[in-house]
This record gives sequence, C-alpha cells and structure tokens, in this order.
Amino acid sequence: MLTATVHAQDKKISAQAFDGIIVGGYVDNGAYINCTGPAVKYTTQKWNLMLGFLPSVKIKEDKSVVKNSTFTPTLGVGATLTIFKHLALQVPAFYLPKTPSINGKWTLGVGLGYKL
Repeated sequence: MLTATVHAQDKKISAQAFDGIIVGGYVDNGAYINCTGPAVKYTTQKWNLMLGFLPSVKIKEDKSVVKNSTFTPTLGVGATLTIFKHLALQVPAFYLPKTPSINGKWTLGVGLGYKL
C-alpha cells in the first residue's frame, strides 16, 4: 500500500494508491467491478471515507445492431465508505461519451464490496 499522510489539527488525511478494496455494483442498466485507485482518505476508529478515482470494468450487453463489447474498461470517480472493518459501500460516477444519438452525460451507480 502506497500512502502519504498529512496531520492537521488532529485530523489525519491520507492519499493512497491502492487500499485493497474490490467492489461490484449497478450503473446505467448494467454492472461494474472495480478496485479503488488513488484517493484522499478520511479515517476514524469505526469507518473510512475515500474520495478518488475508480478504475473499473463496466459490464453491459449492447442491444443495438452494431454492438459494443460487453466488457468495457473505464475510469470512474466517487466515494467509498468502509464500515465494520471489511464492508465497503460505494457511490461512483461514470461518464458516458456523446454518440450520434445521445449527448454525453454522467451517471451515478451504487456498489457493495470487500476490503482485503
């Protein structure tokens, strides 16, 4: 685990490259799997809150005539809350790029995971 820690006014703020959290969840009528990436982390005795990047694989079947891949790598941003030492709750945001038929937009998801 790569960590940089800053102590300010009895608060501990950490930036980590990987915290060993694996999350699966729902977004945009499909699923995603990710590991948390670089993040700013606030830690207490009972819970941790991370705000950062989420390298992910989105899983969604394309129903159009010309199909995209079912598994698509993407980068999200969002918050991950770790409680009860190993349970992770996540709210990611992913950007869906513009296509000829729809404008680009951000979509929110929700996920559940495990801290190793």
